[in-house]
Amino acid sequence: MSPDVKLLSAPYVAGLEEGVLRYQACLECGATQTLPRHACRRCGAQRLEWRDSKGRGTVYATTVVTRAPSDDFRALAPYTLVLVDLDEKSRLMAHAQTGVAIGDRVVATFFKHGERTLVRFRPDSKEIS
Repeated sequence: MSPDVKLLSAPYVAGLEEGVLRYQACLECGATQTLPRHACRRCGAQRLEWRDSKGRGTVYATTVVTRAPSDDFRALAPYTLVLVDLDEKSRLMAHAQTGVAIGDRVVATFFKHGERTLVRFRPDSKEIS
């Protein structure tokens, strides 16, 4: 990872280490984004700030990875990946508990894998009646 990318993503990575999911919000148009960028993906403004997410959202898509893309993730296979539409109006790809389905309400949890902290969504017990 280049030094520029490390610096840009540092608030996001620090949040993961603290058990907090962070996203960027544009101070010009209000758009949100989870992928760290130098400018807003909607309007191009460079006035962005980091905010803490509540970590809750709805599963937009899901897949099961049976063949890990690298040696780093081979020990986790098979694992579930999801795209989650966070309540803060941004989308995030992350791990999920087995059985999570499209349309499910989920909440972010965190786990260590090697030197990294990763996100794993689980069903949101506040949404289960």
